[in-house]
Amino acid sequence: MTARHRLVRVPASSANLGPGYDAMAAAMAMHLELEVEESGEFSFDPGGLDVPTGRENLIVRAFESLRPADGIAFRLRSEIPLARGLGSSSAAIVAGLYAADHLYELALTKEEILAQATEIEGHPDNVAAAIYGGFVVCADGEDGPTAARFDPPEGLEGIVVIPPEEVSTERAREAIPAEVPLADAVANVSAAAMLVLGLRSADLDLLARGLRDSIHQDRRRDLYPRSMEIVDSAREMGALGATISGAGPTVLVWTTWQDAGNVAAALEERCGSWAEIKRLPFSPLGADVPEL
Repeated sequence: MTARHRLVRVPASSANLGPGYDAMAAAMAMHLELEVEESGEFSFDPGGLDVPTGRENLIVRAFESLRPADGIAFRLRSEIPLARGLGSSSAAIVAGLYAADHLYELALTKEEILAQATEIEGHPDNVAAAIYGGFVVCADGEDGPTAARFDPPEGLEGIVVIPPEEVSTERAREAIPAEVPLADAVANVSAAAMLVLGLRSADLDLLARGLRDSIHQDRRRDLYPRSMEIVDSAREMGALGATISGAGPTVLVWTTWQDAGNVAAALEERCGSWAEIKRLPFSPLGADVPEL
């Protein structure tokens, strides 16, 4: 009997996108790949990453939320940096769920995978982007999480500034109060609406006006002051704007493909000595299980 063998490919993601705190995210063209194979013995090859290799690994935990991992060999390869705000944990969760779904032919819908992933992760934005690709607007209501998806507009490109330090999601969430002033909430609703309209209509001037945030970025400034300096000065470097990616400290700089080279050069000059600068397109594609 032939041993079953699957490969799962999951994109990175950038959440919040400025005003869309815990509600908006985008898939990015950087990937985690996971191979799973029936080998008769549990094993986990981390591919050189500093992650757990036992049942406590997040990929394995997600897999075992659907089926036991007994007798399964896991092999991980990932370009996504850990704890930098690019959805490494969400990609791991989605990879584990897709691996179990396809290895055991469970035929789960994307909506069912989103619900399971959200239960593990705690919020739907990053996992939705990893599942559906493109841009997503999410809600987590009484009937479970939902996500509306749309393609990235033509001409839009991302550049990420990835600092070397890690910031835990827990620390970042502790910086946000349980209640915020009404004026801050209203400002974010307005900006998020402009951002979605700008993205959907490919109106990049409107998009740029929609990148403002009044809820989470300034309140986390002490966690990554150098990153916030890039957010504050992005337009001076020719970009449309910049947002903290997820819990940080990575900065997502928004630009056009025509200006991306000049903006990347300005960023390299400004912060190349302390951060990695990488042109990173928005990806229309979500998790995939390619043929082996």
